[in-house]
Amino acid sequence: MASDRPAGLGRSCSLERSSHQRSSVFRFKQDQGDPNITSRLSSAPADGIVAPCLTPPRRERAVAKTPFKVLDMPELPDDFYMDLMDWSSQNLLAVAIGCCIYLWNAATEQVQKLGSECGQPVSSVAWSQRGTYLAAGGDSGAMTITDAATGQQVRRLRAHRGRVGALAWAGPLLASGSWDRTIRLTDVRAPGCGSCLGGHASEVCGLKWAPGNAQLASGGNDNAVAVWAPGAGAAAAPLWCLRKHTAAVKALAWSPHQAGLLASGGGTSDRHIRIWNTTSGALVNAVDTGSQVCALAWSANVNELVSCHGYSTNAVNVWRYPGLQRVATLGGHTQRVLYLALSPDGRSIVTGAGQGDETIRFWSVFPAPRAAGAGTGLPMSMRSCLR
Repeated sequence: MASDRPAGLGRSCSLERSSHQRSSVFRFKQDQGDPNITSRLSSAPADGIVAPCLTPPRRERAVAKTPFKVLDMPELPDDFYMDLMDWSSQNLLAVAIGCCIYLWNAATEQVQKLGSECGQPVSSVAWSQRGTYLAAGGDSGAMTITDAATGQQVRRLRAHRGRVGALAWAGPLLASGSWDRTIRLTDVRAPGCGSCLGGHASEVCGLKWAPGNAQLASGGNDNAVAVWAPGAGAAAAPLWCLRKHTAAVKALAWSPHQAGLLASGGGTSDRHIRIWNTTSGALVNAVDTGSQVCALAWSANVNELVSCHGYSTNAVNVWRYPGLQRVATLGGHTQRVLYLALSPDGRSIVTGAGQGDETIRFWSVFPAPRAAGAGTGLPMSMRSCLR
């Protein structure tokens, strides 16, 4: 039995196969471009003769501008304060609609549905890091944990007094953020709802653990970004409260390349992506994206970020760090792109938009991960010592 198995057993939540006769969820969208599109490498043509002593021209990466798969997602909500999609390390994509959660196996393309007896409209979903458990937060403030292998609901918690719109796992520790302005830290192996962090003046709508789980970032409808060090104790104040944004902060992403580097994105009246050093609390960089920032993800394969946008562009952008140069803009969604998840291999993303669009789109965005020490002739242990 895995060490992060939740304590206790709840009532079971049946798992059934989705039928095309009953639902059009995860149906293919027709005439949406070439299904075989993949990322390619291209080199800009040389302009004249380059002296041998000069650095060769940078090889720009070609990012496919068309999704390689588009699936219908009828009745997918258009709600900025929900987080309804996550892709597990076991290659299962979870999408919540109403009281149901649909599980799509990216390898087999089979769809399963967690039935509506789960009891409440779902407002957030998040896979555990091993992909063995799926947490779901609800409109009523309750949370459930389901075993992905069996479809059994193994834990039910009432941790909050209102909508749970953000969830994030750190091993067996589940962080939840709510309309009630609090963050709960629950060890799912132990009884009870865990400790409470308070610091936001409005709804907590974004949560992300740093690599290594030493810090937790939260974003709120109070326009603030808070950085917590939970090991300091449940009653501790935030390590930093960062207040440069001028609209709600839902979008958060930690750099997998540099410790203590956090990206945050602001809503409609802010439009900025801001990069923070969470060791010093300093603002490192910022870019005005020209549109509401709804979601962020930082690639582990290459030092780039992807951002999803709402009013007014409804676009997906790829940015190169540290300069925050725009690498590509991906269009196609007709409503704000609220939902974003990375594939387990880090090469693809899936984006989702709600009412008026109601599709999820799969894009080949990032290259394959480089082997340790690739291009240096040095093992990774030696590379990490170089600055």
